[in-house]
Amino acid sequence: MHSDEALRRAQALFRKEQQAREGEHAMAEYQAKLDAMREKTARLRALRLARDDAKRAAASRKGAA
Repeated sequence: MHSDEALRRAQALFRKEQQAREGEHAMAEYQAKLDAMREKTARLRALRLARDDAKRAAASRKGAA
């Protein structure tokens, strides 16, 4: 009877540890995706601002000529 209880406890502990590892992996994956999205957003914002500045500069050159 004791060996059955010990086996159940060991299996429960194993499942708990496995869930913890899977949770850490999922969180790391989530953070990586979040970081990638932030980098992409920053890059696209920089491109948009540069495009807008170029349009403004071209418009001011047209108006001066």
